[in-house]
Parts: sequence; structure tokens; C-alpha cells
Amino acid sequence: MNTQTRRPTMRLLMALIASFAMVAAACGSDSTSESSDTTVGGGDAPPAEAPVTQGPGGEEATASSEIALDADQIGEVKSGNYSAALLWHTSGAFTDAVSAGARDAFAELGIEVIAETEAGFDAARQANDVETVLAQDPDIILSLVIDPVSGAEAFRPASEAGVQLVFLSNAPEGWVQGTDYVGLVTDDLAAMGIAAADLLCEHLGGEGKVGFIFHDAAYYVTNQRDQAFKSWLNSSCPGIEIVAEQGLADPAAAEEIASALLTRYPDLDGIYAPWSAGPADGVLAAIRAAGGDDVAVVTMDLDTNVSLDMVEGGNVVGIAADEAYELGRTMAYEAAYGLLELEVPPFVVVPAISATADNIVEAYKNSLGIDPPAEVLDVIGG
Repeated sequence: MNTQTRRPTMRLLMALIASFAMVAAACGSDSTSESSDTTVGGGDAPPAEAPVTQGPGGEEATASSEIALDADQIGEVKSGNYSAALLWHTSGAFTDAVSAGARDAFAELGIEVIAETEAGFDAARQANDVETVLAQDPDIILSLVIDPVSGAEAFRPASEAGVQLVFLSNAPEGWVQGTDYVGLVTDDLAAMGIAAADLLCEHLGGEGKVGFIFHDAAYYVTNQRDQAFKSWLNSSCPGIEIVAEQGLADPAAAEEIASALLTRYPDLDGIYAPWSAGPADGVLAAIRAAGGDDVAVVTMDLDTNVSLDMVEGGNVVGIAADEAYELGRTMAYEAAYGLLELEVPPFVVVPAISATADNIVEAYKNSLGIDPPAEVLDVIGG
């Protein structure tokens, strides 16, 4: 779920949550709840069993590296003179990176991209995009479904017309993979949670007290990332204690929640924020207001503010991200699988990335296929 636009920025998550009507009630914003599942350090920990990513219906995850075609299969696709349309939920660096991966793969496969749209997080506008694009008779459509409920009807004409549909992160509600659509691709959610836990554990030298702010809504992308962070930190870094945890339904409440954490635990060594644009910004504001220069922050998804804080030696010590370009490549290849009538795994994930101040340029290139923002490059002298 990446920084500027997608699998967990504030704008995307709030749009998805609103359209899904799945927002859960937030925990009380005036206080924090004690963790009921805390591991306190001391002694040798048993071997940790790493959490694994599952699809929204519990599907087993398949690595995107397994989605490949041989020369003969690529030649067969090229001979078909196929066309594709990219129907995105919004525009931005993340979507640009996914599009770049898809376009490069389609070029390799001899598939013409005849349309690319962005719906501005408006499900009705996305439905209109589907109708408009279908008039151009594409063989393939790649998209992120803004509202799985209304999207089931919006994309139905494309499915019934035999268009190869591949979705990013969300599929239309009630649809059957392999029958109604080709496949679903997203991040290795558990790996992102593990990466964030490892970054915090390493920075704190395996010891300390931390606060855990999780996304308090029924959305499998953020839920799995958050819980993977918590379980992996508890099992693999027993010297770190999660002293309190608090749910976050409204990203605007992050500063208030973090302030309560810091007031209750003035000796807090670190805080986990569920994603960057919004929640992590609020956490950083609370830390600065409290004068908590030594409080380490880890979060998800590359974003200018958190990246800048990190390279400036601020509170952010690590960011877990995804490979957005690889998302696009994988989606395009899955569409080719559909054309060739090859079996497609039901749920495919791309690798996670651990970003630090030392590898921020490489992280941006691997994730988004671009250099970091100018502000970040100015600090590191890039």
C-alpha cells in the first residue's frame, strides 16, 4: 500500500477507508492503553517465526519474481497486437512509478498503451473512466479499485467483455480471481512490518521502551503491516518493550496521540507510526513540541517530510517502503498471463525496502524509480 499516493499515504488511505465504509472507531484519544501483548527483554529469546503476508481473503502470497515469461511466450504476446489501458485512482510519484513499470513491461511485450486516466479518488469518476476506455476496446486494463462495492458494477462490463483485468491492492467485492479478473498485486506487507521493526531494534541497540500507534480500521494492507511490526519486534528484539499502544482512525489525531504517549512515558525511546504523510508528521510535531530529540521514529512509505527529517539527523531513523515500479511490471506481466490463458497466482506481492539516511537515494530509485526530492538531495549533497 507508498508515499505520495498509495498503499498508505493519508490521502489514499482516507479515500479508501471512506469508500469502503470500514473505518473502525478510534481508541480514546485522551489516553493510551497498556499493551496486553508485550514482551520484556532478558535472556535468550526462542527462534522467532516471521509473520507472512496474506491476501484480503487469506490467500497465500506469491513473490512477484515468479511472474515471468520465456522468449516464446513473449513472442506469442507480441504477435497478438494487443492494447492496454491504465485506470488509476490518482496521480503522483507512486502512480507514476507503477505506470513506468507497466509501460516498460508492455513495451517489451509489444502491447500498446492506448489510455491512462486518474480518477482523483472519485469512484463515480473511475466508473466513467471505465466506460470511456471500453469504447476504445482495450484487451487489458490495470487499475486500483477505489470502492470495491461500486467497483464491482463499474468494472463488470470490462470483465464480461473479456478484458484482462489486473488490480492493485483491492479487487471488486464479490469477484472471483481467475474468473472475473486475472490477479491482484500489492506489497509484501509483513516484510514491510519486519523491516520497520528491524530498523528500530538496530537503532536502539536492542533495548528500550517504545510506543506503538497502529491504524485502527479494517483494511488488510495497513493491518498486516502494523501487526507484523508488533509481533516481529516482540519476538526478535525482546530487549525492547512496547509500553503502550494506541489506535489511529483519523490521521489528524496523530499529534494528539503521540503527545499523550510522551506525557505518560517521558522516557520513551521510540515510536512507530503506521505511515508517513499524516501520522508520522503528527508524531514528529509532538516530539518536537516535547523536546524529545532522542525519540526514534520508524514509519512506512517514502515521503518528503520524513525523508528530509531522516537525512537531517532528526527523529526518523528508518522507513519501510515497497517497490512501486515492480508493482507495475508485475501487473503487466499478469495481464499477459491472462492473454496466454496461463494460471495466475491469486495474490502476488513485491519486495519491501528498508530506507535509511545512508541509502536514501538508492531507496527512492528502487521504490519509485526517481531521485529523492530536491530538498533531500540538497542536504546530502546529491
